Amino acid sequence: MGSGSGPLPAGLIVGKGQFALSRISREGGIPLRTRIPIGLLAIVAAACMASLTFAKASAEDNFKEKCTMCHGPDGKGFAALKTPDFTDPKWQASVTDQHIADVIKNGKKDTAMKGFGDKLSPDEIKALVKYIRSLNSEKKK
Repeated sequence: MGSGSGPLPAGLIVGKGQFALSRISREGGIPLRTRIPIGLLAIVAAACMASLTFAKASAEDNFKEKCTMCHGPDGKGFAALKTPDFTDPKWQASVTDQHIADVIKNGKKDTAMKGFGDKLSPDEIKALVKYIRSLNSEKKK
């Protein structure tokens, strides 16, 4: 900070683990400071980022990340892998939402389908079920 007398302009000061919004007087005046500990700021920022991350991790994003390698980018599956065609109205009619959710959560015995219950929240699984239902080609007509 430069030399001279008089108050310094109001501004953001960073130091010693805190942010301080202040107007500081070099002449011994009473500084007006509002301090926000960086820890609190970090918590608030993390909470905001988490909500943004959750918003970005849509069911479509989760499907692309976790499902497309076996079910294809369009949900049609692969005959060689014996994965179901999620776009097929007959397949859609043959399974309940609960069955789809159970398979996503727990996997399917004697297949390559592993469970994602430890990687996806119940809300994410529910959203994936809804997304898989949206792939029904009959509803796209």
